[in-house]
Amino acid sequence: MNYQDIITIEPGKRSGKPCIREMRITVYDILEYLAGGMTEAEILEDFSELTSEDIKACLSFAAAREKKLFVASL
Repeated sequence: MNYQDIITIEPGKRSGKPCIREMRITVYDILEYLAGGMTEAEILEDFSELTSEDIKACLSFAAAREKKLFVASL
């Protein structure tokens, strides 16, 4: 999944948070819905402008960020 084609970051939109296809729906929003128990089908029903690929891009984006995290040991 190449999330770079779907996830956009614009300084003036949603305080520069990563959004889906230049919309005002953030990656964080989608991750929160999923973490709260919503299914992909429920999210797509509530947000008709989203696609299944958009949701997968959010997960891929989050996985890539997690992979880049560096934890310094004391």
